Amino acid sequence: MSKTTISIAGEDFQINGRLTYAGRRYRGMRIEGLLLNSRMVQGIFDDVNPNTRSNWDYPDGPWDPDRNTDAFVAAMSEWRRHGLLSFTINLQGGNPRGYGDDQPWHNSAYEADGALRPDYMARLEKILVRADELGMTPIVGLFYFGQDQRLADEQAVINAADLAVDWLLQREYAHVLIEVANEADYRQYTHAIIQPKRGHELIRRVQQRSQGRVSNPHKRLLVSTSFQGGSLPSDNVLEVVDFVLLHGNAVRRCEGIAKLIDDVRASAGYRGQPIVFNEDDHFDFDAPDNHMLTAIDRHVSWGYFDYRMAGEPFACGYQSVPADWAINSDRKKGFFRLLAEVTSARQ
Repeated sequence: MSKTTISIAGEDFQINGRLTYAGRRYRGMRIEGLLLNSRMVQGIFDDVNPNTRSNWDYPDGPWDPDRNTDAFVAAMSEWRRHGLLSFTINLQGGNPRGYGDDQPWHNSAYEADGALRPDYMARLEKILVRADELGMTPIVGLFYFGQDQRLADEQAVINAADLAVDWLLQREYAHVLIEVANEADYRQYTHAIIQPKRGHELIRRVQQRSQGRVSNPHKRLLVSTSFQGGSLPSDNVLEVVDFVLLHGNAVRRCEGIAKLIDDVRASAGYRGQPIVFNEDDHFDFDAPDNHMLTAIDRHVSWGYFDYRMAGEPFACGYQSVPADWAINSDRKKGFFRLLAEVTSARQ
């Protein structure tokens, strides 16, 4: 059983029954209740396609998924020391090139019928156990476009969701949030049950399956799904999610971030849930106004998304594989410096 629990009270998050960043304000903005986070989806990455596996070799040796996870776990305490409370970790990862539709690699914690792959889940367990020790609350993502086709059919998708949820429940993890799908409205998804028109089905399924089986105030897992950068979640999804996930990619100005937040709150399906950006590739952390501060000013949590751009060194980017999980590039340092300033470094 985890010692850390995550819960929601109105628009605020609580850890162990206490508001996050309790009492903290920054430049007049209320920080308490937020869940500031980073996209760290490749923490359990692997590639079983022999034709692409060598793409992920380290500068000093071949790709090694256990080395990757061990380095991730070793870095977590430093993230937490800077005020990071959450991160997204995905069972089907994210694009290790940053962006692009062509994804020939095979990175999935599921077999074709939805059965869980033990090696992936062993790596995930290392991360979730360490997060619990540090008082962190990961967002566990179930499905990713470009990899959901690894599941044979809709029943395999349902099996995968059920088995992943049961795996979490068997370990009595009360410190995790669930993101059913990363950018459910993306055209590359194969299975209709993941896509927006039916997205509420899997959300409700996870909520109902976990009901009465989690030792937090809600007695079940807290669940959401995300949409593409700048996209407004559909009302059928807003009506059922426990928290709203947004992405800031493709939103070019701070005014666009503000409008997206305001549009969510004005939507017919919105019920006053917390709003969380868990992916945004805009930085400008030294500027007086940026996407992160714009979100915080509206009492919305924000998440850092960084990938290694063409020609950049190994240290850059958290979504790129192989990833260097340390805080050792200018962008990483910029984010964590501002995060520590905003949060006063500790709860």
